[in-house]
Amino acid sequence: MSDTRRRVKVYTLNEDRQWDDRGTGHVSSTYVEELKGMSLLVRAESDGSLLLESKINPNTAYQKQQDTLIVWSEAENYDLALSFQEKAGCDEIWEKICQEDEKFLSEVFAQLTDEATDDDKRRELVNFFKEFCAFSQTLQPQNRDAFFKTLAKLGILPALEIVMGMDDLQVRSAATDIFSYLVEFSPSMVREFVMQEAQQSDDDILLINVVIEQMICDTDPELGGAVQLMGLLRTLIDPENMLATTNKTEKSEFLNFFYNHCMHVLTAPLLTNTSEDKCEKDFFLKHYRYSWSFICTPSHSHSHSTPSSSISQDNIVGSNKNNTICPDNYQTAQLLALILELLTFCVEHHTYHIKNYIMNKDLLRRVLVLMNSKHTFLALCALRFMRRIIGLKDEFYNRYITKGNLFEPVINALLDNGTRYNLLNSAVIELFEFIRVEDIKSLTAHIVENFYKALESIEYVQTFKGLKTKYEQEKDRQNQKLNSVPSILRSNRFRRDAKALEEDEEMWFNEDEEEEGKAVVAPVEKSKPEDDFPDNYEKFMETKKAKESEDKENLPKRTSPGGFKFTFSHSASAANGTNSKSVVAQTPPATSNGSSSKTTNLPTSVTATKGSLVGLVDYPDDEEEDEEEETSPRKRPRLGS
Repeated sequence: MSDTRRRVKVYTLNEDRQWDDRGTGHVSSTYVEELKGMSLLVRAESDGSLLLESKINPNTAYQKQQDTLIVWSEAENYDLALSFQEKAGCDEIWEKICQEDEKFLSEVFAQLTDEATDDDKRRELVNFFKEFCAFSQTLQPQNRDAFFKTLAKLGILPALEIVMGMDDLQVRSAATDIFSYLVEFSPSMVREFVMQEAQQSDDDILLINVVIEQMICDTDPELGGAVQLMGLLRTLIDPENMLATTNKTEKSEFLNFFYNHCMHVLTAPLLTNTSEDKCEKDFFLKHYRYSWSFICTPSHSHSHSTPSSSISQDNIVGSNKNNTICPDNYQTAQLLALILELLTFCVEHHTYHIKNYIMNKDLLRRVLVLMNSKHTFLALCALRFMRRIIGLKDEFYNRYITKGNLFEPVINALLDNGTRYNLLNSAVIELFEFIRVEDIKSLTAHIVENFYKALESIEYVQTFKGLKTKYEQEKDRQNQKLNSVPSILRSNRFRRDAKALEEDEEMWFNEDEEEEGKAVVAPVEKSKPEDDFPDNYEKFMETKKAKESEDKENLPKRTSPGGFKFTFSHSASAANGTNSKSVVAQTPPATSNGSSSKTTNLPTSVTATKGSLVGLVDYPDDEEEDEEEETSPRKRPRLGS
């Protein structure tokens, strides 16, 4: 009985583009001495005559179709096909063809990365791979997947890592094209490779950092290669194409890797071009081969300014106009714009990781230096970056912006623009209009309190007057709230029953603990009387306990007529393992022993009111407690409360 698994029909394509049946036979894969290689042989089942003898050529593009067809071309106008009776036979022959391909590709990779290979030969090999990858796009999905998996298995990515770092521009360009095919095929495959590579290699030679460096060092005036590489990087860091499985999450693993090993390389040109630190610039120039000229070199320190120390509102116009030197370097401005585009993408898609990076590096302040660039497109990119941050309506970002006074360069750019109605003007107005429409109270208050005098003359839009209206409405609401509360509450002289008191105490301490670890931006001064309540409450509790337990160890001791001496520990500090501050109230101040304890005069009597309301002691020097409260952002003025 004949082997039906190897039974095939042989077809050739005629001049009319029709398939001609050349006969039925059995196929085998055999080494043929005359052809010097493995070949496909088909012998007729009728008389054993040779229907086909074809050497398996690695340069030939074989296609597997419909599970039972293998099609290829042996000459410009000579197409062949084997139609198998059974799928198993087709799979068997197809595997033998690919094995021959693998041997050939392995040899090519070896030559490609061999330092002894001359430049012309290497250029020829990398261009061959580029054409090979381009042709793969015509294959059926199953065949294309098999092709790229074979390339990955044979080491295409380590080979590209070497080739992309070479000086030959044509070789680097072809390698970039090959890399783009691989990223398009499977970004997860590329991400997995670079994460494994990070365990064995220094950051400088990681494939993804080689790609970033090539983007940074693109010498093309139009940055064509940099634009292509930026698109590939965006694909690699896009969470939308990252996989989540039961055992692991690719998103968290890769983003941790990227921000730890690669983000500093991506932001290096931006941080260098906005720095006045000569050592920082020299390091960058030494690390990267490209000769840089800086787009914006600040001539002043970027120390953190606060609203209280900000520019005078009377002379805000043009105050930053000459603060930076911005040479006319269009190519560098283009590169910084590309980097800002990627960082803006990160703000939109990497909420946690990019937030930490921005605040730790004070990145927004450095980006806003570029608002002074003579290249409007770069200033717009910087503004767009800030707009995306504000668009998140995240109070951590809002506190970072207000504490750092980061609206100042934006407002200066608007005022320096004068009466010109252009894209920059529209973009700045839109940013403030968004804040007004979305009623972002903390930002509204900051803008009105610090910049309204400079902005009130802008009347061609109602944005700033609208912000002032929102601000005043919020102040009125807060005043109405305060006025609607009995005077005894407003003066902090009542308290509820013991159970409610304990619940409030626990809630306050828990909030303090939660916020303490998040205080990226130092808190501003508190407003009274609203924010004094928790401290007054604690003092009252200590006094109350002291009066009820005079025989206990923490008995308050009367130090002089009209005064008590007592201490309390801040629970949040104790929970975090820090030294609790000791608050000491005594009369007169001259009795202080010089320690870090604070002195406060206390009245001699505590008056009880009806029911469960108990009067609190009055603290005339309560303002001295500000230092204790500044450890928690919770105790800052909150317009929206």
